[in-house]
Amino acid sequence: MYRPILTALAVVLCSAALVNGGKVLVFPLDGSHWINMKVIIEELHSRGHEVTVLRPSDAWYIKPDSPHYKSITLNATGGFDNDNLDKFLKTSLEMQRQGAPFWTRMALEIELVKGSYEFHRMSLLMMEEMFADDKLMQSLHNAKYDLVLTDPAIGGGVLLAHRLGLPLVLNVRWTVQGEGHQAIAPTPLSYVPIPGSELTDKMTFTERVKNMLIYFFICFQYWYATESNYKPFVHRHFGPNVHYMELFQSADIWLMRNDFTFEWPRPTMPNIVYMSGFQCKPAKPLPYELEDFVQSSGEHGVIVMTLGTLVEKLPEDITEDIAAAFAQLPQKVIWRHKGKRPSTLGNNTLMLDWLPQNDLLGHPKTRVFVAHGGTNGMQEAIYHGVPLVGLPLMFDQPDNFFRMKARGVAKVLDLATVYRDNFLEALKEVLYEPSYREKMKVLSSLHRDQPMKPLDRAMFWIEFVMRHKGAAHLRTESYKMSTIQYHSIDVAAFLLAVVLLIFAVFIAAVKFLWRRLFKRKKVKKE
Repeated sequence: MYRPILTALAVVLCSAALVNGGKVLVFPLDGSHWINMKVIIEELHSRGHEVTVLRPSDAWYIKPDSPHYKSITLNATGGFDNDNLDKFLKTSLEMQRQGAPFWTRMALEIELVKGSYEFHRMSLLMMEEMFADDKLMQSLHNAKYDLVLTDPAIGGGVLLAHRLGLPLVLNVRWTVQGEGHQAIAPTPLSYVPIPGSELTDKMTFTERVKNMLIYFFICFQYWYATESNYKPFVHRHFGPNVHYMELFQSADIWLMRNDFTFEWPRPTMPNIVYMSGFQCKPAKPLPYELEDFVQSSGEHGVIVMTLGTLVEKLPEDITEDIAAAFAQLPQKVIWRHKGKRPSTLGNNTLMLDWLPQNDLLGHPKTRVFVAHGGTNGMQEAIYHGVPLVGLPLMFDQPDNFFRMKARGVAKVLDLATVYRDNFLEALKEVLYEPSYREKMKVLSSLHRDQPMKPLDRAMFWIEFVMRHKGAAHLRTESYKMSTIQYHSIDVAAFLLAVVLLIFAVFIAAVKFLWRRLFKRKKVKKE
């Protein structure tokens, strides 16, 4: 009776042993990307895996000491510069305030392309120094890691995985060439909008033209900022016949920080694993003083505002108007802000250097989330069912908020033109128009209704790669094809040539028979 139970238990223990004690080398991206990578690292550690994190000497948030991982600090800079980021934000706001939307947008895009070029250049300089450090590379070889986990918004982790010959798992929404799907999955421009186009999957002819033009412009951006940096590096280290995107496309598993409550329906691939909201969790109790402030809001509830990890303060005139708008509401406001205290701040507003975002969004008294549009914040708002007022700043944030606006769960404002009255009007609309909260509750229900928690799904596939030394059976070989082969242009040309040849033979045969017939008639007449 007990033998089958003991046998089953032995199988389970043996299977666990195959995974426990795995060694993971992590090459992360700093900033907000580190926040979600840290969640995966902590979960890997809790499951008994040994995690080593590579960090540049100028890392912002990636600490050298942690109970969840060992770190290797590289004697190189990763290209992170908070001062440049603040400067870019101020410049972009000034440009937007000057009007001329098209030329403003073009000027901002050019600034972004220049910044992207410089960031990739600095990242690859760091990789050159790493690859030239024989002692470091030998130690990484000798460590016998089971896989490399990296964020492909920078290419360092991908390049390192191929140099070490290790299986590769990507924690991805963006690669060095844009949105992750575009690098690996078919992307028909007829119904898959390019990020930044602010289009849905239902496009008119004019919108499809716009989508196509933006696609060409994006291709130019990546040709300038990415290809000019990565192509010579990859040719030097991996051979002249290797295209740098092949190294990304050959990753075993793509852990996609997205799902189809946020993404428009589109083609995907078998090695893409969706883990949107993996960092979300039920709210924990708030600290006593914060809970007391929240409860003091009574039936009116609370508004939460934060602009993420990269932007700690806004220009003073904007904060004055935002504070004045908050002061006119009966709701209590919790605002993460490190800048100068606005003179218009009301008694209903609590300003903090840091706030427990997930726990506040999960509190039953939270009514609205005022946010900048980072993916992490969007997913936490969806998870907890909290409608949004958007103040997108840069990068993918306007596109993220467009998706929320299209689903009817957000009111979006242009930060450059925000003033007291229009901000107050937007807050009141989301607070008192029931459709915003109702639609967000539907979105939250769809997001939560899954057979497996997103973080557990991510862990399963990371451990799957450890157990099987990769996942080549899920990986398409299409990335090894040329553009001509991939789109079957050579096949179409061959078939067209065959058709033309048959047609030419047919015409020649008809001409030949017609001449023979004509000659016979001519002979008979003579």
